Amino acid sequence: MELNRVTPRIYVAATRQDDGKTTCCLGLYAALSSKYKKIGYIKPVGQRFVEVGGRKVDEDSVLVSNTYGVNLPIEAMSPIAVDRMFTREYLERGNLPAMKATIGEAFNRVAWEHDFVLIEGTGHAGVGSVLDLSNAQVAKLLGSQVILVTTGGVGRPVDEVSLNLALFEKHGVKVVGVVLNKVLPAKMEALRPWAEKAFARMGLPILGMIPYHGELRRPTLAQVCLELGGEFLSGENMKRRKVRSVSVGAMTAARLQDQLHPGALLITPGDREDLLMAALESQGKSGNEAKPAGIILTDGLKPQPGLIKMLRERGLPTVAVVGDSYSVAAKIERMTVKTDPGDKEKIGMIQEVVAKHLDLDSVSRGSKPVKA
Repeated sequence: MELNRVTPRIYVAATRQDDGKTTCCLGLYAALSSKYKKIGYIKPVGQRFVEVGGRKVDEDSVLVSNTYGVNLPIEAMSPIAVDRMFTREYLERGNLPAMKATIGEAFNRVAWEHDFVLIEGTGHAGVGSVLDLSNAQVAKLLGSQVILVTTGGVGRPVDEVSLNLALFEKHGVKVVGVVLNKVLPAKMEALRPWAEKAFARMGLPILGMIPYHGELRRPTLAQVCLELGGEFLSGENMKRRKVRSVSVGAMTAARLQDQLHPGALLITPGDREDLLMAALESQGKSGNEAKPAGIILTDGLKPQPGLIKMLRERGLPTVAVVGDSYSVAAKIERMTVKTDPGDKEKIGMIQEVVAKHLDLDSVSRGSKPVKA
């Protein structure tokens, strides 16, 4: 198989998990649409998968496909999805040439049908090494140069970019620049000259400085429920409500009113019916006065059927989970918030902020295919 080395392409990797690589790709896809008529997307190796039509595919590929209506079969956008047994099976009897062929064939389909290919990596440069398909190796395979996404700052981001750069260079892959993500807005201008000097010493231009946007970090109630393995008792039709704060219900019912502001998520044992009644009262008859995100009932306890009926009638989203209140709150605090394909408001924010702060011309200049 001969790889397409005509269509412009760029490979987006990160220095570590949760740096905002997928967020940057979502915004970059929209921004590139202003310069190229048909944008293709592929995530060659994925580690977080969902099932579509009985096939395991990377969830970020599904996100991009659903957001932009990419005219490609999902298997071309996600040729390899790594599940729990994939690594063991590869180490026992893996066939690297076959996997490379699968990736190459999928890429060719994307590349020949589009004017530009956005390639999303999986974490930092070394992720996938156990399969001999690290980001550095896959970028080399696909003849692509790389953008590295890292967090805002000078110290740790420079250290982490340096480590990643070494592995890409080992495989003969050029990193064309870095994107600093989640930069505190108040520090943007002060940080810029120092960051430019630090990365210039490594021969890397800064392609963008994307400010931190708290709204992009807020999970929906549906995402919280999924993370906790919970069950909706009421209000599942409002599962897209954003969680803006979390409170553990150790207070009295009289003090609950101070906690139930818009977007608040109350975590309380399932037998605290006094708090549930107070929450219902705060909702008002219409259910539209306070609009907290909802309530998480812990300890595997559920209220009486009559109270559940009232929760449903008032439209107060309520989720029952196993586990004590404090461990549940800690789990919510630690969760990685991915973008929901149906969250149009969040996706619109991503598109706007990336378009405003990314140097698209520099990205385009770095997209020239690498010769074999």
